[in-house]
Amino acid sequence: MTESGRTTPASGAELHAELVDRVARNRDRAAFARLYDHFAPRINAYLLRLGADNGSAEELAQEVMVTLWRKAEQFDPSKSSLATWLFRIARNRRIDAARRDKSGKLDAEDTALHPSAPEDAEDALSAGEREVRVRTALAELPAEQVELVRLAFFLDLSHSQIAERTGLPLGTVKSRLRLAFTRLRKHLEARGVAEV
Repeated sequence: MTESGRTTPASGAELHAELVDRVARNRDRAAFARLYDHFAPRINAYLLRLGADNGSAEELAQEVMVTLWRKAEQFDPSKSSLATWLFRIARNRRIDAARRDKSGKLDAEDTALHPSAPEDAEDALSAGEREVRVRTALAELPAEQVELVRLAFFLDLSHSQIAERTGLPLGTVKSRLRLAFTRLRKHLEARGVAEV
């Protein structure tokens, strides 16, 4: 329970759905800021992995977040998680940008340009359950390990970049990440989650 007497959402997906609802109903800037802080870096990293350059990835991530602000009322938590919805928008924006690119660099064989099959409802449910288990496992790690995992896998920084950003020796970064993943793996295997 929170101080206001409301219950705290059980998962990140529920919290995100609640925040989007606040944006849709009241144009709640604080709720949007929380969503922005959470999703913008992840969308940027995703677009970079799809092959966008730094400037394009940042611009497209901004467009996705503006879409969230303008069309929050269109999000339906019964159909997908907010992450799925936003990453689908990001992928589509990337495809649109690639199609508009007149430089001749467009590769028709690029898998990012071909629509993927709709996500199976059962797979989506499994992914949501897996996300809750991973978040629970992460919550049991020491704070310094959680931060390193966040930098490595959510912000997509290399070990060297993490060492530079945190001021830790490179060997310490590597050993703490290895230890964190060993702990995560043990926690998830004990709870029946096969993949980490």
